[in-house]
Amino acid sequence: MRVLAAMSGGVDSAVAAARAAEAGHDVTGVHLALSRNPQTYRSGARGCCTLEDSRDARRAADVIGIPFYVWDMADRFHADVVDDFVAEYAAGRTPNPCLRCNEKIKFAAVLDRAVALGFDAVVTGHHARLGPDGLLRRSVDLPKDQSYVLAVLTREQLDRSIFPLGNSTKAEVRAEAARRGLGVADKPDSHDICFIADGDTRRFLAERLGEAPGDVVDATTGAVIGAHSGAYGYTVGQRRGLRLETPAPDGRPRYVLSITPKTNTVTVGPAEALEAAEVTAVRPVWTGGPAPEAPLECQVQLRAHGEVVPATVRLDGGELRAELHRPVRGVAPGQAIVAYRPDPAGDVVLGSATITG
Repeated sequence: MRVLAAMSGGVDSAVAAARAAEAGHDVTGVHLALSRNPQTYRSGARGCCTLEDSRDARRAADVIGIPFYVWDMADRFHADVVDDFVAEYAAGRTPNPCLRCNEKIKFAAVLDRAVALGFDAVVTGHHARLGPDGLLRRSVDLPKDQSYVLAVLTREQLDRSIFPLGNSTKAEVRAEAARRGLGVADKPDSHDICFIADGDTRRFLAERLGEAPGDVVDATTGAVIGAHSGAYGYTVGQRRGLRLETPAPDGRPRYVLSITPKTNTVTVGPAEALEAAEVTAVRPVWTGGPAPEAPLECQVQLRAHGEVVPATVRLDGGELRAELHRPVRGVAPGQAIVAYRPDPAGDVVLGSATITG
């Protein structure tokens, strides 16, 4: 097959491209330039949007012996990922920018362009598997598994995707990179959000949304017990940085329970008030087979690297409802709910949706 290898400049994508070439595919490497000004996004080896990363990707392509290009997708990335991130926080939700980048950039904009140029598929270094049946599965390296952030992909996108690393651990990938003479073998993994240079999300949002003072309210009494400079700086389940002026009568810590942009209010309360027994979500994507017509017993994950719980899932028009078999704390609107097949391994992705409540 003629395939396009998305090369971020990290070790995973480099080894994925090398494996694709070794498997006999006609591979072309491409690095996505996602920052309008590379120095404004994370600098150094931890990011995925830097000049250093572009150079690392080019050097890896040279070692592998494949053609290499840089595609400028900065404007598309800013509109679909960065602006969306800011808008979601302004609306009181907690988005996952990696999920949105996969959905809008790597497997929409890139894949569409690749197909238009005559490529058959896109290769990435994600830690996930596609079985012989075409179903998306967890990686064998569970701590590195990325099936959660890929579950938003459609069946058609998965049919044109190749994930060569799903059957390997990260340690095995690094060892292979060293054997192949790839200079990124020991390059650190990227962390945090690639487009927030110093990792300070609250500052990043404040610069774009401005100061917006409001009240912090106790859920039990309705009393104002603190103030904030912008509700966008909080997320459901947060404990630290609440700056409460009045301690709880029972002396126990308080957590963010909800964010209401309409009244610019942050509501806090005890940990047990975070427990959710039912989750609603919209924009369901069902890739593990036909959409279920009857209630489905499955396992669900509600946050990247979060716990997995058994649930009963129903589809009601354009909405998904999940009854959790045991309560989960800190479910945040804006995150994804991903359903997995309820077999002993629980590794097959059935579908996903965006949590609304």
